Amino acid sequence: MFPNEGQAPGSFAGQVWRKLKITLEMIKVEHSVFALPFALTGAMLAADGWPAWRQVFWIVVAMVGARSAAMTFNRIADREFDAKNPRTEKRALPAGHLTLRFAGAFTVVSVALLVLAASELNPLAFKLSPVALALLLLYSYTKRFTLLSHIVLGMCLGLSPVAAWIALRGDVSWAVIILGVAVTLWVAGFDIIYACQDVVFDHSMDLHSVPKKFGITAALYASAALHLLMLALLVMVARMSGLGWIALGGLVPVAALLAYEHLLVKPSDLSRVNAAFFTINGYISILFFLTWAAAILVR
Repeated sequence: MFPNEGQAPGSFAGQVWRKLKITLEMIKVEHSVFALPFALTGAMLAADGWPAWRQVFWIVVAMVGARSAAMTFNRIADREFDAKNPRTEKRALPAGHLTLRFAGAFTVVSVALLVLAASELNPLAFKLSPVALALLLLYSYTKRFTLLSHIVLGMCLGLSPVAAWIALRGDVSWAVIILGVAVTLWVAGFDIIYACQDVVFDHSMDLHSVPKKFGITAALYASAALHLLMLALLVMVARMSGLGWIALGGLVPVAALLAYEHLLVKPSDLSRVNAAFFTINGYISILFFLTWAAAILVR
């Protein structure tokens, strides 16, 4: 057991606890909320109701392990860029609050959690876990050579409902694949908004993004287009899955929140990007899950 924060700071356990807290803050572990509701939706579609609690437990473990590994590895891979970017220079690794060795060990443990969870779910999930890991870790390097990094990040989260379906059924369906594509577009859309903050830095470092390539105004239009297509795909999934008016009705406030997200950010004013990126999208994922879970339970 880790000690309380009041333990002598020089003790080994106290140092580990402090570094763990810094790591969890660095990767914003609370933002697992973005993908977890979609994973649980995929699981509920597969189970045609609420899955067994054992399955839910291992899906949650897999999701937390996957995101923790991906985010920590991203901070490791980008540490030199983060040190040069005024927006990110105070992150734990460039600021020296966390050692590279500890971050690497945390990544390995997170990978092990994902693989363990996959093995506990079913053989196909276990066999496919290296493929998921490859995509999760590849993302950290994509901005160096392609503006499609936004789509790759979206795919990392878009895997969540598909992986949850595979974990329960050992196969895949078109409905959950389309759901995964919708999640991909949603994440890519809000990542484009987030990337607008770093246009000047991306130019200076020769990094690639949609805002850098086409400008902030065009990037915001592209983000809105991706979110409109996301909503169309979700309507398609709801109809294919026979979810009825509850699921379709739930998309109305989701669409309203997306619209509000785009109203918050303007080419001439990026001061509210964090509110658009973190707060609004957290509400979207939770609202989506609550309405679609209800639709699945009553269909």
